[in-house]
Amino acid sequence: MIHVADYGTGPAVLMLHGIGGSCDSFSPQFSGLGDSLRILAWDAPGYGHSDDPDRPFDLDDYADAAADVIRAHCDDGAHVLGMSWGGVVATRLALRHPGLVRSLILGDSTVGSGTDADTASAMRSRAADLAANGPADFAARRAPRLLSPEAPADLVDRATDIMAGSVRLPGYGHAAESMAATDHTGDLAHIDVPTLVLCGDADTVTGVPASQVLAGGIPGAVFVTLRGAGHLANQERPDAFNAWTESFVHITERLREHTPAHV
Repeated sequence: MIHVADYGTGPAVLMLHGIGGSCDSFSPQFSGLGDSLRILAWDAPGYGHSDDPDRPFDLDDYADAAADVIRAHCDDGAHVLGMSWGGVVATRLALRHPGLVRSLILGDSTVGSGTDADTASAMRSRAADLAANGPADFAARRAPRLLSPEAPADLVDRATDIMAGSVRLPGYGHAAESMAATDHTGDLAHIDVPTLVLCGDADTVTGVPASQVLAGGIPGAVFVTLRGAGHLANQERPDAFNAWTESFVHITERLREHTPAHV
């Protein structure tokens, strides 16, 4: 069973959290966008309230699981927003199931961690860290890095609590392996859906250059930096993040109305 929070009304947006998150990572979007968008936010398989997968999942499996969520909840596809690892899953979803993706929004994301051996090895090592130290210690060390130095203490505490309550093995290990095994660089040109790439200008985890690679490689992608936001841009600068998301979704919907041949 995959847990999906379903909130609001309007065009449907499936929101895919980062590798240390859950559907709770999108609480600023529930409160800020629920009047104009229908938000579907999952706990990925092996996270939060979702069941553990019965076998190791690779990126194709996560993308297919997200496709199943869209089919179960939406009659005509969904806009897909992915943060960080969720953006990597969203990219694979757009490549494997383009007919289900009305638009793509990639927040503080990347082509994957398979771009070089050291980056992939560092990603794979996270599962052992979680196993050795437990979720609370793991989150206490990692979550503060996801926000800018100016982030208020209560936001740091919330991000830490979300991570500690969301990650567990084996799910986190499967997610880390899916990142380590992926490099979408050569696939970006094949994405054929409207795409918005958002990145906090104070993101030191994936960073602006990684988002620029996505925006530069996806035909027609729009690239926006969010001032004063770290890696969790949707949480740290929710007003700006929500405004761009809302505008992009509704503009995309309007354009689809006037270009029926591309629906």
